[in-house]
Amino acid sequence: MTKIYSWNVNGIRAVLKKELWQPFIDKEQPDIICLQETKAKPEQVTLDLPGYTQAWFSAEKPGYSGTAIFSRQAPLQVINGFPDDIITDFNVTGDMYGDPNLEGRVIAAEFDKFWVVTVYTPNAKDDLSRIPLRHKSWDPAFLAYCKQLENTGKPVVFCGDLNVAHTKDDLANPKPNRGKKGFTAEERGGFQAFLDADFIDTLRLFKQGNGFYTWWSHFARARERNVGWRIDYFLVSSSLKDKVKAAGIHADVFGSDHCPVSVTLDV
Repeated sequence: MTKIYSWNVNGIRAVLKKELWQPFIDKEQPDIICLQETKAKPEQVTLDLPGYTQAWFSAEKPGYSGTAIFSRQAPLQVINGFPDDIITDFNVTGDMYGDPNLEGRVIAAEFDKFWVVTVYTPNAKDDLSRIPLRHKSWDPAFLAYCKQLENTGKPVVFCGDLNVAHTKDDLANPKPNRGKKGFTAEERGGFQAFLDADFIDTLRLFKQGNGFYTWWSHFARARERNVGWRIDYFLVSSSLKDKVKAAGIHADVFGSDHCPVSVTLDV
């Protein structure tokens, strides 16, 4: 069995300072852990992870964004960012906020039997000013990249903060949030495109309905009351569907405004 975890840590140094990183690692014993919003370069962080290979893709801007993959088995290769053909084909060249290709948002690692990709999807912003990037460039580019990796002959496991609630069951208050960032038709359509391309939302193999959230606002005791959003996911190639033995949300793990999510594969 292979246990893979994903966690938007909202600053790995903050989680370490709160002394909440090591208890998580010790308890869950992940084979692979994918991080988003590391907000650090590897030389700024000391992690007690004996036996793990560390692959980082940090943003050029200090203290911002960033992804990482740590694994017990060393990857065959690691790819940081989108390849040039994907960037060109989908015009992923940036917007008023900058170039997302310089923000450490996508990292892929090849293993013997599958690819693991983790992503920190750009936030649409309160005024929806990053919707054009999301809708026309980023979301279709990320899907095309995952399919490109799949075409190497190995299935793909992708995870991370996708910054979208797919359906009304994926957030506690769908009606007042309809059309707002994270729950626009464009963003939801971008997620649906993954499913239409035969990727499987692993949690929905085991859990239906609402109440399963991965992010909570800091306001109004939202996490305590479980008034949240499911915006962190694990999706897998359809060829792995029968290999998915568990998928979970670990809301009891603190340290970030997101909690970890996981998938266990019989590979």
